[in-house]
Amino acid sequence: MPGVSQALIDFAANHRAQPAPGVEVIVTPRYQITLQPDFPIPGPNSVSYIRCRPDEADEVIREARATIAPYHLPVMWVLDPGTEPPDFALYLGKHGILPAPRDPEVAVMVLPIDAKVQAPPVPGLAFEDALADLATFQKLNSVAAEAFQSGYIRDDPEAVASQDRRRRNFIAAGNRRFLLATIDGEPAGAGNLALFPPAAATINGGSVRPEFRGRGIYRAMVAERLKIAREACVDGLSVWGGNMSRPILERLGFVKVSWRRFYLDTSAT
Repeated sequence: MPGVSQALIDFAANHRAQPAPGVEVIVTPRYQITLQPDFPIPGPNSVSYIRCRPDEADEVIREARATIAPYHLPVMWVLDPGTEPPDFALYLGKHGILPAPRDPEVAVMVLPIDAKVQAPPVPGLAFEDALADLATFQKLNSVAAEAFQSGYIRDDPEAVASQDRRRRNFIAAGNRRFLLATIDGEPAGAGNLALFPPAAATINGGSVRPEFRGRGIYRAMVAERLKIAREACVDGLSVWGGNMSRPILERLGFVKVSWRRFYLDTSAT
């Protein structure tokens, strides 16, 4: 397997969300808040890169919560190897912020751009641009919700309008790609990536509906996104691998270079 560049490792370990259409980023000397009001789930909404003294930890939690409160969004507090103080999780626990119930820790993983990911032949498989229209984007969201067992996707006018704003914001950002995998026209899988040339492309959202698992669709989606990343001339792929995806990613050649731990905070909802 080709070597992993230090630039790719540094990107994966240290990349921070930047302001973008529909994404508000609040940076302070002690932490960063990332908010996406049209994506009201924890994860995209987060507090990360926490760097403070032990005697400031409680103040940081109260201050960040006060900033988030008007948005009425759940957030993840995201800890990394550089979090200060190192026992910040204990302070979160004092405030009732506990490890996320699903995937409380993920591996930060990378794959160099020259790696070979052989996509098996999957009869009937096709990829659609999920940003092309609202209907396709809704199908992608439904596939992800079913695959991750994250609940029903609302279809009331307000929720639909929110999805369409999110789709249009991704288009406006210019560096996002969303793929809907279909088998003989039926939605089967979903995945997306964000391009940050020349450093890397981040991939996430890789999911396959239960009835379509075991056919090689996940591997095919990784191979397709690797192809898109090559065309963008980046050094490789970066991904956060959880309990379900990490073993598959390791078999495809991804290597761990760091980690993230997640703590769920619903106090603003």
